[in-house]
Amino acid sequence: MSHRSRQLRVSSLARVEGEGALRIVVTDGVVERAELNIYEPPRFFEAFLRGRSYTEPPDITARICGICPVAYQTSACNALEQLCGVELDPPLAALRRLLYCGEWISSHALHIHLLHLPDFLGYPDAVALAADHRDLVEAGLTIKKAGNALLELVGGRPIHPVNVRVGGFYSVPSPADLAPVAEQLRRALDCAIGTARRAALLDFPDLELDHQLLAAAGPDGYAIETGDIHTSGGLAFPATEFAQHVIEHQVPHSTALHATLDGGRYLTGPLARYTLGSHRLSPLARQVAGEIGLGAECRNPFRSILVRATEIVYAIDEALRFIGAYDTPSRPAVLTEPRAGVGHGVSEAPRGLLYHRYETDADGTILAATIIPPTSQNQAVVEDDLRRVVAANLDLDDAALTSLCERTIRNHDPCISCSAHFLEIDLVRR
Repeated sequence: MSHRSRQLRVSSLARVEGEGALRIVVTDGVVERAELNIYEPPRFFEAFLRGRSYTEPPDITARICGICPVAYQTSACNALEQLCGVELDPPLAALRRLLYCGEWISSHALHIHLLHLPDFLGYPDAVALAADHRDLVEAGLTIKKAGNALLELVGGRPIHPVNVRVGGFYSVPSPADLAPVAEQLRRALDCAIGTARRAALLDFPDLELDHQLLAAAGPDGYAIETGDIHTSGGLAFPATEFAQHVIEHQVPHSTALHATLDGGRYLTGPLARYTLGSHRLSPLARQVAGEIGLGAECRNPFRSILVRATEIVYAIDEALRFIGAYDTPSRPAVLTEPRAGVGHGVSEAPRGLLYHRYETDADGTILAATIIPPTSQNQAVVEDDLRRVVAANLDLDDAALTSLCERTIRNHDPCISCSAHFLEIDLVRR
């Protein structure tokens, strides 16, 4: 039996947030292992939430991520409001959805235009891309700016918003406040539709997922800020039953936890949302999806850029619909009182379902907290994608195979907080 060792190393990758290593072992032409080793330093958010007041998680957990803080705030609020037995007034619930639309718009624009398009067009980064395709980068910045404006107006600031509280908001905007943002959103919508059409012209490698898909399904419209949980296998359950189906476990090769759905791998995020809920998109978003070649479902991770482009169109369309019908809520928040109990909440972060669980005593002091982000839920599927992609492309040279592995990971837009380096590949052939 022949034995050959080969190592591919990328010391830093600026277009994915986080740090880790990928080890691939190939024996006799068979990929035995593809291990994504995440060096995720302890951040202790669940630990230092213990002993804090039930009113504090929206502000504290927002600091987990600078890209999707609203997701953490919303899942926290959903869990704590369920625990307290309160329901938002419909205008406040709609305003929370509007805020979340801002995050989707901003995050997806960042990923598509600055992180993902360079992969498809053969550029090392967005700066190099801008030299030849300035219009693409400027369109992305226009879209992101509109999303940030929405975050700032409703949330108080675009990064780590400070206007969110359990029960609603500290203050609410007037219709006059929203008018300038609506104008920005209309310009961004033209850019978003143009981006979707450009993305449809890209070349997509073949890769079809056969894993279970998991996403929220809202009572009205495409799921964003709340909903029950549905799977492609036909399961449907509320957030209160999340822990009965999704189990986290430690793997030897990574400090980050993996998760299984009833014992198997599963994917959450844009592909899951679209495949399970494309019929809930607005007429405009469905029209754009059809125009760019998306059917009723999408299971190719490389085509996730098309789904994100469609979701931007939907989020802008949804935001404009809300602003057009907006009337200032009669109160900024519903009164909540502390109580002993357990609350569960989910929302659809740009990268997928985000779950929060809190246990409090009668004074509202947090006794335990559990936070399960989408990236950790998706790691096992990312490893399986890598295993299949490497197996199909073993004839590539080191540089080409490394680039393809990076692209495969970036399809899922993983968010591994507060690190500068990402991928170091060790490929061993035996």
